[in-house]
Amino acid sequence: MSETEQLRNKIKQNIDHADEKILRMVQAILEIEKEYDFWDDLPDEVKDDVEEAIKQGERGEGKSHEEVMKKYL
Repeated sequence: MSETEQLRNKIKQNIDHADEKILRMVQAILEIEKEYDFWDDLPDEVKDDVEEAIKQGERGEGKSHEEVMKKYL
């Protein structure tokens, strides 16, 4: 079981025993997270660069993390 699954299960157990105040706090956190997307705050040129990088990767034109890190280590 992954760490994420373990955490999810722990949270589910806690939610089953949480009082109304805690449940409202969790709900507020989830609503905030749902509404905010950092992508919307990025400048258009950054979005364009990211989208181009994704396309390059899909075409096999990218470099591995190891290749890039060799330059800096």
